[in-house]
Amino acid sequence: MDSGVPPAPPPPPLSPPRDQRPGTSGRMPLAVVVVDAEGLVTHWSTGARRLFGHDKETAVGRPAIELLPVSGALRGSGNADPYGDLGPDRPDLDASLAGATSYPTAGRARFTDPRPDGGRVDVLWWAYPLVGPGPERLLVLAADAGQLHPEGDDPDGEAGVERIAPAFALHTDFPGYRELAGQLPEILPSMSVREATRIVSQVLELGYPVLEFSHHDRVPVTPDWGVPRRAGRGAARQGSNRAEGADQTVPDPEQERQDLEYAAVRERLEFLNEVSGRIGSSLDLAVTIQEVSAAVVPRLTDVAGTYLREQVVAGEGFPEGPPDATTLWHRVAVEHVDAPGRWDDVVPVGESMPFPVHTPFFQCMTTGEPVLVPHISEEMGTAIASQFEKRDIRPLISGRSMLVVPLKARNVVLGFMILLRHPQRARFNDMDRVTGAELAARAGLVLDNARMYTYQESVAETLQDSMLPHVARRMPGCDTATRYLPGTLLGRVGGDWFDSIKLPGSRTALVVGDVMGHGLNAAAMMGQLRTAVQTMAALDLPPAQLLRNLDDLAQRLGEHYLATCLYAVYDPTGGELLLGNAGHVPPVLVRARDGRSVLLDLPTGAPIGVGGVPFETARVPVEPGDRLVMCTDGLVEVRGEDIGVGLATLCESAAHPAASMDDACDTIIRALGTRGGRRDDVALLMARLNGIGTDDVARWRLAIDAREVARARKLAVGRLRQWGLDEIAWQVELMVSEVVTNALRHAHRSHVELRLVRGDELLCEVVDDDHTLPALLAAGPDDEFGRGLRVVSALAREWGSSRTGEGKTVWFETPFPASSSLPRGR
Repeated sequence: MDSGVPPAPPPPPLSPPRDQRPGTSGRMPLAVVVVDAEGLVTHWSTGARRLFGHDKETAVGRPAIELLPVSGALRGSGNADPYGDLGPDRPDLDASLAGATSYPTAGRARFTDPRPDGGRVDVLWWAYPLVGPGPERLLVLAADAGQLHPEGDDPDGEAGVERIAPAFALHTDFPGYRELAGQLPEILPSMSVREATRIVSQVLELGYPVLEFSHHDRVPVTPDWGVPRRAGRGAARQGSNRAEGADQTVPDPEQERQDLEYAAVRERLEFLNEVSGRIGSSLDLAVTIQEVSAAVVPRLTDVAGTYLREQVVAGEGFPEGPPDATTLWHRVAVEHVDAPGRWDDVVPVGESMPFPVHTPFFQCMTTGEPVLVPHISEEMGTAIASQFEKRDIRPLISGRSMLVVPLKARNVVLGFMILLRHPQRARFNDMDRVTGAELAARAGLVLDNARMYTYQESVAETLQDSMLPHVARRMPGCDTATRYLPGTLLGRVGGDWFDSIKLPGSRTALVVGDVMGHGLNAAAMMGQLRTAVQTMAALDLPPAQLLRNLDDLAQRLGEHYLATCLYAVYDPTGGELLLGNAGHVPPVLVRARDGRSVLLDLPTGAPIGVGGVPFETARVPVEPGDRLVMCTDGLVEVRGEDIGVGLATLCESAAHPAASMDDACDTIIRALGTRGGRRDDVALLMARLNGIGTDDVARWRLAIDAREVARARKLAVGRLRQWGLDEIAWQVELMVSEVVTNALRHAHRSHVELRLVRGDELLCEVVDDDHTLPALLAAGPDDEFGRGLRVVSALAREWGSSRTGEGKTVWFETPFPASSSLPRGR
């Protein structure tokens, strides 16, 4: 891989290391620091905390040059210079931190430990410049040189003590160089496989970190994550005593074993703690799956495949019953350190498959316990490969070590992970099994939280979608367009709603409301209030009276039922709006004659549910072509900003010319809905008030006399012929006859009113003063009554009835004939 960085100068020839050299195994705890292009720390390992004294929370995000005291010790600090013999060409970490070098550097320095009990610390460091698409620009490795020298010796090589310095060499110069390269990812921070592979390639090309001794002997550095400083210094002290001819101290094998066990356990705990901090950053199921898969590669394993039950992936409820041989498992992620694409074609993400009995996978999913396979033999590899039709995966799994760990939550197996290690790497052991089980337990809880959130969000959104109406785009005399945006931070489900309701007299009720709060409770409350508004609107109540009734209902339902509501009734024949406001954002009216917009100044009542506050009805004259814009406060209100700013932006964007109603809504959403800080959900309703001209409306008053039925038929047919609707005249004549007959039979006062309205369809309304609504009857062969409404129901596209303040209105609609020359959208 070409890193774009000049290679390090070629190292001098190597001489075989002396077997008796004290403390020269090259295995030591390492501090790892990653710096970005701005010179800020992006990764601060546990080893860095131990060596330099700053914790991760303090270090990440700060300038590296302030945190690495070795930089100040290298030039002009007054400290002893371990590279005094190198003159002006000695290594400089300051230059590396500042990005002034494009080649690797290494050096040694002393600094004072900032901790209360700290002393002088002798540090070895290696710095690698990095290139690539990621933010990483410098990798710094550092180690305590005191692990290689006893307390009080002279690191400058004086007094007969051999000098040790950090340097670089080709990793291929050492026996077992493949294993060295394979261990290199262990000194890197946890990151994606692609990023880790890129950095490892650059480090290997620039030069492997080594310890250089006098006479050019070199030993490769290998990480020892968990050896306590006391153990390292003890080992160095024993080696130093041997070098100086002092009495040799025989190491205690039991103590060494305990130290190694302690170091291994501590490393596992640190790994688990680091992984726990990396997973669960999001409640998005897909993001969580990716985090869990990437957390274990390459630190714990070389390949990680994650499988989940279908119910979990689909965001459904908790899986019922234990899995069996027919259970489908969905492969949701495959992370690996192999060549790109090597696994993609053989085990593609997204595939679903069952796992048969007598396989390690089935054993794991049914017992809920991890299954360890130290070595996959050729026979076992063939058995596993047989489950993958037409794909031979034996080359990918044979000879590897495998660990299968369950992903559980509440004692239910949600899925499992298959972990594989390369043959060149140490096989999985019992400690790995314990580590994998603990990791899987934590990952299972995180996945279950994401699953529960996804499921609840799906339920809530389904509930809200079912409650939000499908508003007709065309109503008598007006066109409508709507938009709904879910909440962003406080919850995607809220209590905002809009509606349009057909009223008698070709009128339309337009409603926008907002239940206070979020979540399922708010959505459920919204559904109740919306249904109540529809029911009361059918009674043709004035806006003030409707809001009064709605307020009474909310108080009966409970003290927590609070909502704002804006209710408008548009009369296209009279050219006016009747509006009532219950604590809601005022509407905007855009005038067609000059394109100007105005925020309507309405009497603002208290929110629904407060009680004891009167409501008023405002009357606003309108002209054909005017547009009414109604919305909830989530569109105009942003935390930290005055609502007046949002209202002014609403007026400005509403007046912007648009080719269609949808374009006009989109303009408003772009101006207001994408601002930062919006948390609440948004409901937007826009109505273009087209009006209905006097030439398109016909009205007649009929006396309470049976002979008026014939007159009504004649009047209706005559007007239809004037409008060029002869083709439907016969069926309208028949329906008018039936509806007028019923009205005359039940009316109490002196007259009945017949209306015909020519809009997108033909609307016929018959008004009388009787409050009893008609109903379809099951008429027998000898019954005299009960057949009229059945005729209307059979011939009309739609029919209905509603109560009014003075009686009732029975109406029916019938479409225009296909041959009609009338323009649509009048």
